[in-house]
Amino acid sequence: MDLLDKLEGIAERHRRMKALGVEAIGVTNEKIISPTRAIIEGRETILAGTNNYMGITFDPDCVAAGQKALAEFGTGTTGSRIANGSFALHAELEREFAAFLNRRHCIVFTTGYQANLGMMSGLAGPRDTIYLDADSHSSIYDGCTLSGAKLVRFRHNDAADLDKRLTRGEDGGGRLVVLEGIYSMLGDRAPLSDFIEVKRKHGFQLLVDEAHSFGVLGPHGRGLADEAGLEDEVDFIVGTFSKSVGAIGGFGAGNHPYFEYLRYAMRPYMFTASSSPASIATSLAAIRKLAAEPQRRKKLTENSARLFAGFKALGLELGCEEVSPVVAVRCPDEPSTVAMWNALLKAGVYVNIALPPGTPNKLCLLRCSVSAAHTEEEIDRIVALFGAVVAQGHGRKAANG
Repeated sequence: MDLLDKLEGIAERHRRMKALGVEAIGVTNEKIISPTRAIIEGRETILAGTNNYMGITFDPDCVAAGQKALAEFGTGTTGSRIANGSFALHAELEREFAAFLNRRHCIVFTTGYQANLGMMSGLAGPRDTIYLDADSHSSIYDGCTLSGAKLVRFRHNDAADLDKRLTRGEDGGGRLVVLEGIYSMLGDRAPLSDFIEVKRKHGFQLLVDEAHSFGVLGPHGRGLADEAGLEDEVDFIVGTFSKSVGAIGGFGAGNHPYFEYLRYAMRPYMFTASSSPASIATSLAAIRKLAAEPQRRKKLTENSARLFAGFKALGLELGCEEVSPVVAVRCPDEPSTVAMWNALLKAGVYVNIALPPGTPNKLCLLRCSVSAAHTEEEIDRIVALFGAVVAQGHGRKAANG
């Protein structure tokens, strides 16, 4: 048997998708014009699916910092920090980022995916239990698998269900509960205060993945725990530099006195090359920008509310009833979703297409991510195109026609 025979189902699904238009998972940005504009298929296109929340990718200071680091430190580190040592920039970023997060310790990873792999597998082991929201990101699930810990899922955003499962759980070993600040597919938040009440009852340790909420929520932009005023109740946070920071990398942070020793217990940290100097330098510059320019967060909030209200006025069924930079539109089935995605792209707006099994409850979604760099005119244009394509049922006509 050929090892890749098992991919035949994926290949067939891919063929059906291509038959409906552009390959939805292989779009090429031929030229990036700005944080919100690119040339795709030869057309200038509004970018509404990039997670570039702060619109910081073309910031002159961030670009200059990356160029300077490239010239001074070279193109890469050529090894892990365990083997090759740290560059001064790594240590500088960790110090400043810990201060920004109001945490004693911070560890920087090469990617956000590795941050979850490392933190889950470093914090929990075979004698421990991880209680996981059912809608958690795949990187969290993979980190749990790597840890060897027992995995118990609870219903999405349901603190009462977590309480029941903890009550029924076996004694022995540590217990880690994992939530997300903003869930990436539907844009809803974890009801953190409800989970904190359960924490006070059962005494577990709590980790919040702030990947999509860092830079976005809270008076300081630190995420959901900052917004809720419950940072002291959260033991560990994890996140990525690929969203609000506009770079590549990830982080884990906490106040535990043994936190720094996680560096020697996390295989995804120990056995991968550390982040490139240019990426670290741009991340450092971006963190300073976020601290100094809260108006970016204010603009993002305004843009998110404008898109959300526009879609609601069209009568679209949204992923959730909370305003966040993730605004997802529910679609009836896969063929119509693919057809509508293609029609939107041809009309001049790029959004994410999200299909099972990568979505909660087998939903088909057209997912938008809003940026602080979007103009009001761009937001209104996105709404208008969704009105013409999605609200008018274009997808059903295209899929059936």
